[in-house]
Amino acid sequence: MDPFADLFRGVRAQGSLFGSTTLTVPWSLRFVDGAPLTLCTVLEGAGWIVPHGRTPEHLAPWETLVVRGPAPFDFVDEVDTAAEPVECGEDCATPDQGGTVHRLGWHDPGPAGAGAATTLVVGAYPVRGEIGRRLLDALPDVLRVAPGGTAGAVRDLLAAEVAVDAPGQQVVLDRLLDWMLVCALREWFDRPGGEPPAWYAAHRDPVVGHALRLLHAEPAAPWTVAALADRAGVSRATLAKRFADLVGEPPLTYLTRWRMTLAADLLTERGTATIAEVARAVGYADAFGFSAAFTRVRGVSPSRFRGGPALTPSSARR
Repeated sequence: MDPFADLFRGVRAQGSLFGSTTLTVPWSLRFVDGAPLTLCTVLEGAGWIVPHGRTPEHLAPWETLVVRGPAPFDFVDEVDTAAEPVECGEDCATPDQGGTVHRLGWHDPGPAGAGAATTLVVGAYPVRGEIGRRLLDALPDVLRVAPGGTAGAVRDLLAAEVAVDAPGQQVVLDRLLDWMLVCALREWFDRPGGEPPAWYAAHRDPVVGHALRLLHAEPAAPWTVAALADRAGVSRATLAKRFADLVGEPPLTYLTRWRMTLAADLLTERGTATIAEVARAVGYADAFGFSAAFTRVRGVSPSRFRGGPALTPSSARR
């Protein structure tokens, strides 16, 4: 497990495909689900993505945009379109309303012919928990991925799958959208002149990248800088300097912040778990030591973060 892969734990497409359809000019679709992260790609035709309060982005054939929410956004034929917005949520509008259809496997260009069709695929991602928020924090309001590359190969598979109606299609489409999101973000982070997060750029370093994978694979292990350096095959001083230079903080500071991110999700996902149980799950033998670390990093005690009673000696022993 590496830092990038770890951040996708709470990011999964689920029934999120808006199927192929004909959009007759003028059109205006307003996506109002409020998803924290939305992937949009045009398989044929073109249009404009207009995030509310942000700069419009043209979407040409085979291009992909990833839009941060939760603000709604429009997909229109032109920025100054005369069309009245049609709201699209879990079930999108029907064609006679000028919208699209949430129907899998439907690929009918209509009497206007295939050349007039605009096919939009949208994947809405809920991004659950503190782990997923770390991914959101690394992204701009809108990012663009050009045709081609690894994401382009996944787009080809999406285009083929949306044009058929077969058993298990929703599962296939959801997983293709997940695959495409990962490829799109990798291409955006790796673009020339890009400024990826430090934890992403550092994964290419043979020493620091290995150390990061160890910390994410075994976050509850009793790590010391010496133990981490030994596993990475370098001296303690070498690891400490290279890690701080590339990641921007010492290895154990990074580990503590990651443990507190994991703990924050455990506190909300496992409502019946005691503070002591959450502490042990992220590498702390003592509930009070964990509570002190959590409060220092998160600015609030674990009990208050979860909305429960304050930690006391008796509750820690339960």
